[in-house]
Amino acid sequence: MRWMRYMSLFLALIILVPSISGTPASAASNIAIVLDGKPIQGDAAPYITSDSNVTMVPLRLISENLGATINWDQQSSTVTITSNSKKLMLTAGQQTAMVNDQSVSLDTSVQIRGGRVMVPLRFIGEGLGLTVNWNQSSQTVTLRTSGYTGDDGSTTGSTTGSGSTLGTPPASNTKPATPSAKKEMRGAWISTVFNLDWPSTGSFGNADKQKQEFSALLDQLQGMGMNAVFVQVRPSGDALYKSSTMPWSKYLTGTQGKNPGYDPLEYMVAEAHKRGMELHAWFNPFRATTDANTGSLDPSNVVLKHPDWVIKFGGKYYINPGIPAARQSIIDTVMEVVNNYDVDGVHLDDYFYPSSETSSNKFNDDATYAQYQGKFANKAEWRRGNINSFIQQMDLSIHAAKPAVRFGVSPFGVWRNKSTDITGSDTKAGVTAYDSMSADTRTWIKNGWIDYIAPQVYWSLSLPVARYDKVVDWWVNETKNTGVDLYIGHAIYKLNTPEIGWNSSDEIINQLKYNAKYSTVKGSIFFSAKDLKKNPLDVLTKLRSYWGL
Repeated sequence: MRWMRYMSLFLALIILVPSISGTPASAASNIAIVLDGKPIQGDAAPYITSDSNVTMVPLRLISENLGATINWDQQSSTVTITSNSKKLMLTAGQQTAMVNDQSVSLDTSVQIRGGRVMVPLRFIGEGLGLTVNWNQSSQTVTLRTSGYTGDDGSTTGSTTGSGSTLGTPPASNTKPATPSAKKEMRGAWISTVFNLDWPSTGSFGNADKQKQEFSALLDQLQGMGMNAVFVQVRPSGDALYKSSTMPWSKYLTGTQGKNPGYDPLEYMVAEAHKRGMELHAWFNPFRATTDANTGSLDPSNVVLKHPDWVIKFGGKYYINPGIPAARQSIIDTVMEVVNNYDVDGVHLDDYFYPSSETSSNKFNDDATYAQYQGKFANKAEWRRGNINSFIQQMDLSIHAAKPAVRFGVSPFGVWRNKSTDITGSDTKAGVTAYDSMSADTRTWIKNGWIDYIAPQVYWSLSLPVARYDKVVDWWVNETKNTGVDLYIGHAIYKLNTPEIGWNSSDEIINQLKYNAKYSTVKGSIFFSAKDLKKNPLDVLTKLRSYWGL
């Protein structure tokens, strides 16, 4: 969703300059937007401000469809939008903007509505050389570029100041389909931790062999019908890319910190794009090690470099989410990838706070809580606040640098049980994202801090305590009309195991058929690549048949 680049830049403006405030607006509408005779859709409905009667629209409707580019100057808090010979500059806290170096006043500045950035239609549109018209009878805004000569049925509307008055829209909360709905996600997770999916231990230190293995894996996955891969590039406080903050991963050479002789992520991105596949860089955020042995760690590993940032728990080390500088260090490592590689997305898994904490086995962050408690009433709220802050700041950082890069999270499949929270799912899960991992996914979705969410719904349609359909129903309800895409994570690895419901590969097909009931579900991601390759219970034949391959 490229529009997220613009939303995040302006969110940054709002945060950096508190004096900018949104003006109360009328109800959202189902106004249609047409550019050069073709309908275009956004992730927030247009509306008209109640005080200045200015029509506000999502930035994506204008900027993305015109191929505009954005530059962000952190020091001056200025965003510059350029398209061909047009240049618009908007600065936080100012009621004027610059169009080709000429000052233009604004009746209404940037607003945030439902986590989306809205801008005055006529100012942005005409500033980029569009003609903006309103058809009252059809409730349609038509945008025309200078070279368009077709008939789109528009009539000229009235204008007020530098905004646009396009008539009072009908009240509705209907939201158009998101752009990503045009392409169904069919993804596979590629785990590098413990060399589960790639690279093989037999390829340690052999760059050519690792390249051959990865290219062959992509060919196999594409042949299965996959169009995206989610590759684990930070398995445990280390990197499968050239990093100035983390050591090279031991899963490349057998030794943490040892240069593999090439840049794996650079190669993987190029190979995926060569095949028309998306590559999302998958980060395990807060896991620092996979065991308690520190003797084999590179000196640049966070456990040795910042021992005050880590907590030993459950036989491994975690980065303490309660320390602001520690959270920022993770964001910094992610931004190395965003800034230096042409990845399609940043993907986080469910490693936030550890889920196995008990009354007798505590994650020892009492001292951190005492130091940073702030406004929070208890530790549970404080922990969720830490993760919320982390997700929000990650969103802002990614989209300020590269707005086209999508940001998503794959949380544990159950948010909360209905027995604990009436708004939770009809499940009886022993672990929940909200209570066990401090992952308040509802807040992330509601505030638009993520572009997509991919819950790990790793249960069958017949498991009583967490039935697949009931869990999916809950996520559909959470994400509908939010602009956040929903992908479902499927447990290919459970096929042909004793757990109830996994004795036939029809389970996966029936899950996909259930997803198809909902337009809100935009696709699926399968865990993991090695299990797809194993083809348990001949699931690949059924997948290809289901997808018509």
